[in-house]
Amino acid sequence: MTAPDTPASDTTAQARPAALSWRLLAMLYDAIPVAGLWFAVAALGLLLRGGVPVTPNSPAAFVEFGAMLLASFGYLGLSWRRGGQTLGMRAWRVHLVNAHAGEAIPWSQLTVRFLVAIVSLLAAGLGFAWSLFDGERRTWHDLASGTRLLRTPKVPRATRGSAR
Repeated sequence: MTAPDTPASDTTAQARPAALSWRLLAMLYDAIPVAGLWFAVAALGLLLRGGVPVTPNSPAAFVEFGAMLLASFGYLGLSWRRGGQTLGMRAWRVHLVNAHAGEAIPWSQLTVRFLVAIVSLLAAGLGFAWSLFDGERRTWHDLASGTRLLRTPKVPRATRGSAR
């Protein structure tokens, strides 16, 4: 754990709401592991069906799509629970935090965040664009789940080594 007077805790205290651009860049990075999970789900489904692909709009297609959504939530939810960051969020120093400072984010909030984020995307991205008009840069899924995305300032290289 970092002592209160160390540079690492200073950067956490200096965190600001993440702009839409940082959110989108993190999502772009996260599309890579999510696509890999989707390929794995599709390959497993193909294997279980004996090499027969799903027919579009069939019950098997909906089950496979549901499994892909579940795999996506598994990746995102576990990443958010374990440290508040996915791989893409780490690259851009973006952290998911509970709006109630200091509290861990329960699975129920993460589930609401995931589901409302899907709605935000399906509504032509309006749920994300909402952050451009919100004074705290919150999206629909931030508001619905009681979470926030913060971006921490870059720590100078010389300081990083001393905080370890």
